[in-house]
Amino acid sequence: MKVIVLGSGVIGVTTAYYLARAGHEVTVVDRQAAPAQETSFANAGEVSPGYSSPWAGPGVPVKAIKWLLMRHGPLVIWPKLDPVMWIWGLKMLRNCTAERYAVNKSRMIPIAEYSRDCLRALRAEIGIKYDERSRGTLQLFRKQKQLDGTGDDIAVLKQYGVPYEVLDRTGCIAAEPALAGVKDKFVGGLRLPQDETGDCHIFTQALAQEAAKLGVQFRFNTDIERLVADGGKISGVVTSAGLLQADAYVAALGSWSPRLLKPIGISVPVYPVKGYSITVPVTDPDGAPVSTVMDESYKVAITRLGDRIRVGGTAEISGYSNRLDAARRATLDHSLTDMFPRGGDLGKATFWCGLRPMTPDGPPIIGATRYSNLHLNTGHGTLGWTMACGSGRVMADLISGRKPDIDVSELSVSRYDHRFG
Repeated sequence: MKVIVLGSGVIGVTTAYYLARAGHEVTVVDRQAAPAQETSFANAGEVSPGYSSPWAGPGVPVKAIKWLLMRHGPLVIWPKLDPVMWIWGLKMLRNCTAERYAVNKSRMIPIAEYSRDCLRALRAEIGIKYDERSRGTLQLFRKQKQLDGTGDDIAVLKQYGVPYEVLDRTGCIAAEPALAGVKDKFVGGLRLPQDETGDCHIFTQALAQEAAKLGVQFRFNTDIERLVADGGKISGVVTSAGLLQADAYVAALGSWSPRLLKPIGISVPVYPVKGYSITVPVTDPDGAPVSTVMDESYKVAITRLGDRIRVGGTAEISGYSNRLDAARRATLDHSLTDMFPRGGDLGKATFWCGLRPMTPDGPPIIGATRYSNLHLNTGHGTLGWTMACGSGRVMADLISGRKPDIDVSELSVSRYDHRFG
């Protein structure tokens, strides 16, 4: 079939690659000049199935108030006269129960684990390089109360057979030797040894080149204006380069998906939640992280990417604004210098932000729509890099009429027809 993939971030490019590998004629359309120029450009670098959890959970509303009052808090809200923002927020609050958290996490772990396996297979098959490391993730706790509160998360890890290690201070230093110099600032950690790291931007661009070798055409610098619906099918997509037509269409536009889909009567509760990062050159390899350290107090991830350190965090709810806020950088700077004071040169850091496409319940939206040839692959939130390969592989299977290796029926947009959203 001829398939048009809308969006060239990590989700769109992995989808295009697997579709081409399945024998389809694929065109990718994007307004940017190259792949992975927006949300996939400078994310935290984690491939972390073990941390695939909904933001909506028991106790989150109370924690949110605390975070909003912190000097280096992980949450920022700029209220707007935007009913979509408020409706999305209310839906998220409705998912902040133990029952909904369990259901939503059970939908996230399988696609995340599958995706990591697909990524490993891809490395073995085509030898793709992207500053990858397979050294695990360490969630670092500054307070004993945080360490004592890991019971529920550990129970879920046990349920899904995810290997983990609860570490004391000495164990954390064994995993991340550079922490020895700041050992009085933390009490312990939770390590997930099967998690990986890597540069999503480098990966996406390299995979786009592999996709092009399979015949994928990339139409960059092309604005996507609207979909043309004809009865129960999509008959084309209107772009700045004219009308493009195919047998099937995949919307992989992240936070921008709702704006494309609403005019044809499809409502997807995806809202942009801005994240920030700094990328810092390593000055002392022995003072830098080995893999990823998640500073739990500030919800900041500090990741080693080759000769750089990527520091990512913050959840800022401010609509579609791409404005860089100096106060958000201060939080990232603080976490890095507090935990790895010798690691990198902040004076040479680059500062970035991106819009994460968040669903109110947590899982992404993958699957068919009421239009027989329109498919969705969006709403991955902070886990687009973690879930990308699995999501792309599943989408290619669905469009090819094959049964995917995992059941993704509960990830479709139809789940929002039920009581919760």
